[in-house]
Amino acid sequence: MKLVIVESPTKCETIKRYLGDEYVVKASYGHIRDLATKGKGGLGIDVDNNFAPAYIINKDKKKVVYDLQKLAKEADEVILATDPDREGEAIAWHLAKVLDLDIKNNKRLEFHEITRDSIGEAMKHPRTIDLDLVQSQETRRMLDRIIGFKLSALINRKIHSRSAGRVQSATLKLAYDQELKISKFVPEEYYKINCVILLNGKEYELTFVSDGNGNKEVKNKEHAEAILKLLNGDAKVISADKTIKTIDSKPPFTTSTLQQEAFSRLKFKTDKTQRVAQSLYEGIQVNGEHVGLITYMRTDSTRLAPIYVERAKSYIIETFGKEFLGHAKQFKATELTQDAHEAIRPTSNHRTPESIRQYLTPDQYNLYKLIYNRTIASLLKGKKEEILNLTFDVNGVKFKAEFTHTIFQGYEVIYKDEEETKHYKQLPEINVGDSFTISNSNFEQKFTAPPSRFSEAKIVKLMEEVGIGRPSTYASTISTLKKRKYVTEEKGILTVTEQGMKTAHVLEKYFPEIVDAKYTADMESKLDTISDGDQSALKIISDFYYDFVDQIDRAYKIMYVDEAVKTGEKCPKCGGDLVYKEGKNGKFIGCSNYPKCDYVQKEKKELQYTGENCPICGKPLVIRQYSKGKSFVACSGYPKCNYTVKEQFSENENEENRKCPDCETGVLVKKRGKYGYFLGCTNYPKCNHMEKINKRRRK
Repeated sequence: MKLVIVESPTKCETIKRYLGDEYVVKASYGHIRDLATKGKGGLGIDVDNNFAPAYIINKDKKKVVYDLQKLAKEADEVILATDPDREGEAIAWHLAKVLDLDIKNNKRLEFHEITRDSIGEAMKHPRTIDLDLVQSQETRRMLDRIIGFKLSALINRKIHSRSAGRVQSATLKLAYDQELKISKFVPEEYYKINCVILLNGKEYELTFVSDGNGNKEVKNKEHAEAILKLLNGDAKVISADKTIKTIDSKPPFTTSTLQQEAFSRLKFKTDKTQRVAQSLYEGIQVNGEHVGLITYMRTDSTRLAPIYVERAKSYIIETFGKEFLGHAKQFKATELTQDAHEAIRPTSNHRTPESIRQYLTPDQYNLYKLIYNRTIASLLKGKKEEILNLTFDVNGVKFKAEFTHTIFQGYEVIYKDEEETKHYKQLPEINVGDSFTISNSNFEQKFTAPPSRFSEAKIVKLMEEVGIGRPSTYASTISTLKKRKYVTEEKGILTVTEQGMKTAHVLEKYFPEIVDAKYTADMESKLDTISDGDQSALKIISDFYYDFVDQIDRAYKIMYVDEAVKTGEKCPKCGGDLVYKEGKNGKFIGCSNYPKCDYVQKEKKELQYTGENCPICGKPLVIRQYSKGKSFVACSGYPKCNYTVKEQFSENENEENRKCPDCETGVLVKKRGKYGYFLGCTNYPKCNHMEKINKRRRK
């Protein structure tokens, strides 16, 4: 028996089918070990012993590790097949350690798609664990632990913020700077000049270019009125230029561009995009076979494998015709691009979105279609447009108009641009000297708009551009900022909270390097050099640690303390002041002498009256909670009167009116369908999330 270990259990059945009966495939369920919280500062790092890390098996993985150790002893061979990235390499190394495998000789499989060919090829060419890549991940984890523990403890004590981190704080600073721009923005008045002409019986709006003196901006009403008085004649064509323009297709998706496009077109949040993409990568049951539909979804490369390109060419000629066949474009990589994996693409060209739609959820179908069409489009020829640019003169006032006619669809046969220019079946016949009647002219008062707040997609784009984090961390970083309540999100738009503004301001003041995008990007680049074997991990971490600790010590002495708001009450346990605090579950009231005194005031809930009176004593009946999600009706006169209503209740009475987990804007309500009652989203048909109602039982 040969044991193969992967990360996710959803891969096990598929890979076992590809490998055969002599193989047993088991999952590690992600990381099995992490840094301990012992030693100096609880870092789990022996600073005085060359920063040696101390690892412990995660509590929730002890049973997994025990089972794997048992199987490993029985197996003739153990093969590690974790994900093909930095984290996957580290998981393979940790597995080798706890299973007592020979790290220098043990087989490590690397595959970027879960298909028979890919798994078979990986089995033919196994490699060993890349220790440089492991060390790069380990150094990152240690730096994140040092910054996270020490900086979080400081700002929690001083300004009651919950955490800070190497990537999350630099990302917060991006959003903070944008909020400052918005707050400092002063709107300026301007006027828009509207002019509409009649062309072949239809109205077309012209775009203002300049007045008779060449002024391109109209900043006051008097100027606008003066221009409007001149618009009392015909609009004469003074130039007409025809050009042919070829627009190339966009490259296939990287993690960042997929998250941006999924937000723009599908309104998916970044974590949802990654979650759905993960399910497509790990595989779906299609015609009774579990198959991976896309390649690995954490990548910063737009490169396509040559073997895929050759297969795609045949498919394109067969489906669209030879005239549509383009070529695989060489898109220039930036200094920050690692290019470890190819772009996100479908594993099969003939597995079209429509052909497998019945096996996918709506979200899976929409994202798969986006990935499939974008990949094929990247190999198609560009679209060709014939453009007519016109310049008009009305008593010295200049206007322009543009007419566009598509003469070859190119990639748009499968993937249309999101913002389409207005196209015409054919361009109008217009020549220099032609005059057209002005059917309407007026002006509008306008004000310049402030900068927009960032969407999740925009933040991801900025993170990629400046080099903060890596594809695997984009979604989780935004999720952390929301959990810490540094930002709020509505319809994908992020707004920095008061606590987020305070946190970013304090970090910028006392730790400018930590929130500086360039510094963070340089640190990422240094960490990447470890994986290339060009840099010493010990040097990077020691150079950082001692300066950082000095900054922390200095900040404890000079940073102001943000006094907590007092409630006006005293602690019944120690006599100290009770204050408002912020915890992971929201605001609460606790003692100001924490941690010496750990008193927390229980939340006082208002009684919910049923509107009926107790049949025994006549006092109002109320709804009481006896465990999470479970309630009963009883007399408000308890304990003098212990009357309760014996009635049926749900195992989870809070099922209804929960926020919808898919769209997060609707709520779940009880609905009646063909087969009985169910919970459905109020945003139906835009959101078709449904859930079964728990069976009811008696108390």
